[in-house]
Amino acid sequence: MGKIIDGKAISQQIKEECREKVEKEGLKRSLAVILVGDDPASAVYVGNKKKACDFCGVRSVSHELPANTSEEDLLKLVDTLNHDDSIDGILVQLPLPAHIDEDKVIRQISPDKDVDGFHPENVGRLSIGQKGFLSCTPAGVIQLLKRSGVEIDGKNCVIIGRSNIVGKPMAMLMLRENATVTVCHSHTKDLREICKRADILIVAIGKPKMVDASYVREGAVVIDVGIHRQENGKLCGDVDFDSVEPVASLITPVPGGVGPMTIAMLMKNVVDGNGADDQLPYVAIGFGL
Repeated sequence: MGKIIDGKAISQQIKEECREKVEKEGLKRSLAVILVGDDPASAVYVGNKKKACDFCGVRSVSHELPANTSEEDLLKLVDTLNHDDSIDGILVQLPLPAHIDEDKVIRQISPDKDVDGFHPENVGRLSIGQKGFLSCTPAGVIQLLKRSGVEIDGKNCVIIGRSNIVGKPMAMLMLRENATVTVCHSHTKDLREICKRADILIVAIGKPKMVDASYVREGAVVIDVGIHRQENGKLCGDVDFDSVEPVASLITPVPGGVGPMTIAMLMKNVVDGNGADDQLPYVAIGFGL
C-alpha cells in the first residue's frame, strides 16, 4: 500500500520558511491580487491566497472588479501595478470572463512581477536554464518529491498532459533535475504501456479518475495534479486513488496533495523575488493522512 504524500504539511513547512525569511531579513513584500467577476471558486482561491499572505508577512493588495470590466481597463490596471514600486508581485486570478483575452493579460504583467510564472519570458528563462519565476504548480510538485525523499536524478518520469501551465513547465523542471522525461497527450499511442515504465508518474490530464492501476508500475511514485468535483460533492483527481494506492510506493491524495503546494510556491515567489534560486533548503517530512 502506497504512503500518502501530505501536501498540506509540506506546504505549511514552506510557508513557515517564507515567514521566517521575511522576519529574519526584515523584508517588505506586497502582492497585488486582481479578481474579475464573482466566480465562487475563484473567490475561494483568492481568499486562500490572502490568508497565506497574512501568515507569511506579505502585504496583500486586493482589486476586485465587476465581471463587465473591459479588457482595456484591466490592462491599464496591470500597467499601473507594473510601475508601482510598492508592489512586488501581480496575480490575475484565472479564468477571466470570456470577453477578456487571458494571453494578452498575462503578457501585460511585467516578467519581474509575474509571480504565477506564466509570462512567456519566464517560461523562456526556464527552458534555457536561466533563473526566473517558476510556474507554481510544477514547482510545487518538485518540492513534494524532494521533501518526500524521492530521488529524481536518472529516474524515468512520465507526464500525462502538455498544457502551458502544468505539463510543459513540469517537463522542463524534471529535465533540470536530470530525470528522463516522456510527455504524453491525447495523441499518444500505447499510453498505458508508456506509463507503466515510469518511476515517477505525474498526471495532469483533466479527466476524473482516468488513470487506474493498469497504468502504474508496482512501486512507482504517482503525483495527481487534477481536481474535480463529483456528483456527490466530493473532490477527486485524475487518478483513481483507491485503485492506484495499493500499487504505488508514494501517492498524492486529492484534496490535500498538490493543491496546497500551488499557494505555498506562490508565497515563495513573492518572498524570494524574480531570479532567486528556487531550491529551498528542506527537511524530508513524515507521511500521514
